[in-house]
Amino acid sequence: MDETTGLRERKKAATRLALHEAALRLAADHGPDSVTVEAIADAANVSRRTFSNYFSNKEEALFHGDTMRLRRLLQLIRERPTDEPPWTVLSRAAERFTEEAFGDGDPSWLIQRRQLRGHPGLVAHQVAAYTAVERELAGELTHRLTGADVALRSRALAATFLAILRVAVQHWIEHPSEQLLGTLRTALAEAAAVA
Repeated sequence: MDETTGLRERKKAATRLALHEAALRLAADHGPDSVTVEAIADAANVSRRTFSNYFSNKEEALFHGDTMRLRRLLQLIRERPTDEPPWTVLSRAAERFTEEAFGDGDPSWLIQRRQLRGHPGLVAHQVAAYTAVERELAGELTHRLTGADVALRSRALAATFLAILRVAVQHWIEHPSEQLLGTLRTALAEAAAVA
């Protein structure tokens, strides 16, 4: 029974990834506005109904990779020792995450992100995804902070941290000859110096 469940979950993950990659490819080739759910399903060799089993819209399919990366970052933060200072927790988790997610500097991902970056039709979905992760991260940080105004301070810390990550990745997209890990470390250190 466990083998069947494991196989089923791997097949679902493979289908979800195929849909995500098809959405990215089509959006990079034709622009996000020209992409339809039907075209994504066709490119992934699945039905429209199958697409709907995995994603509610094309934007969700496009940002699936970002969502998975942010979920992994949250997992790394949760795994950090509870006695570490919050900024140390965030910084070390971000460095490990960056090494895992971008260590090889996947050029196809970078090209696709450049083509989709700042597209007006996608900004709202991206902001919504970051807001959801920000809420979850703030919740995690409330367990690591002490003193007054923990709820406010955890939200401010979460928002600051995610903004730094976003800026570092955007800078790297614009300057791909630089190493993302070095860019991230510089941005995190700058923020720590200001705080």
